[in-house]
Amino acid sequence: MLHCPNPPPVTVVLDPYDDVVHTRAALASHAPHDGRITVHSTPGAGSVIALAYDILAALGKPVPLGVCHRIDPAPAWSVAAAWILATPITHLTLLRAHLLTPHRFKNLLALRRRTGVRLVLVCHHRAMRAFLERELRQVEHTTAEASALLPEAELSAPGPLRPLANRWIGLPALTTLTVDEDPANPCQCAAPMAAERDFFPPVMPSLTATEVAWRLHRATAHPYLAAQLATAVFTAASTTQLDTLHVHDLAPDGTAVTLHDHGLRRGCMTHHVPAWARPLLRAAAFLWRIEAGTNGPLFTDPLDNTGLPSLTAFAESCRLRPPQPPRPKPRRPRKTAKPAPKPPEKTVWPVCTVHYRRPWAAPGPERMHGCPYPPPRTQKTIDRRKKGWLPPDYGLPGLQPPRWAWELSQ
Repeated sequence: MLHCPNPPPVTVVLDPYDDVVHTRAALASHAPHDGRITVHSTPGAGSVIALAYDILAALGKPVPLGVCHRIDPAPAWSVAAAWILATPITHLTLLRAHLLTPHRFKNLLALRRRTGVRLVLVCHHRAMRAFLERELRQVEHTTAEASALLPEAELSAPGPLRPLANRWIGLPALTTLTVDEDPANPCQCAAPMAAERDFFPPVMPSLTATEVAWRLHRATAHPYLAAQLATAVFTAASTTQLDTLHVHDLAPDGTAVTLHDHGLRRGCMTHHVPAWARPLLRAAAFLWRIEAGTNGPLFTDPLDNTGLPSLTAFAESCRLRPPQPPRPKPRRPRKTAKPAPKPPEKTVWPVCTVHYRRPWAAPGPERMHGCPYPPPRTQKTIDRRKKGWLPPDYGLPGLQPPRWAWELSQ
């Protein structure tokens, strides 16, 4: 169980006249990337789980969590604590704090002790409730006026543009996600880096990486789902490799992760975790430590939720998928014919053996269904691709240009 031995004192901000200027200033201070979130409690909702959902919504996570935890508030508070620990959140400002109930205030103090977040309670009333005054006498706290801490807010600049918003993104790393092999047994080896194994996963452009990170951080409140898909994106790993990952395989600071293999590919290897994916993996690890306190499989749910989507279904909900087969050329319709509605496009998930050490020894046949092969994965193939031709040991023969075409281009 995680515990902060010396949490910061609680700050009580008094706004006796409920001035809209101070409310706007508190809302304008909401900046999760800078470590500050502002929670505006849902009007008329006085339950403990509703406040946990309000905190998750302030963190940018969709709620509710699942069918089986709509009554029990403990899982929602554990998920909120995991996200706060994994992200640089240091200040939590709660508006309408004069409406707190004893149970809600108790859970807020527990969240403060668990995460070490600085709690700021804004009371929009001339007097605090009797129980709140009584509880604050037992907690280190300070009191300030709203005019001093919440001055008039300045107009905030609009958020950054998202050129790839609402578009399907084809990621070559997801081409090798689905496999037909049995799960691999995890081991306790000290795996070398992927570069030492001569394995280089596909690298996304910065614009694509920014959009993928934005979607994964806002697609689900369950850390393990977002962390599993993020790991598949930056490692090009299969589902069997992802299932071998345990909490101890993630570095404490989230900068490296070790995937295990039973010899079909290039063996166990350690991958560098990009900065945008570190909060996702750390949140999954923190949730395991909060709930179970054991070294369990990182990409499983310690809350035992039901009805959650599979990894491929979750990727499709984020509009992420492998590069798809080329579309057939549409026919030109007749002028008199009424255009028929287009059916929804179904995502093709290929089974690719290009990352196997010996593709002929793969457990099942390769089924690409017309999908393009992933880019080169070794230094040899990368160098040859830069020269303008594919090596003889890569991809299908029909995809390789003739040798004389490359000689003429030199």
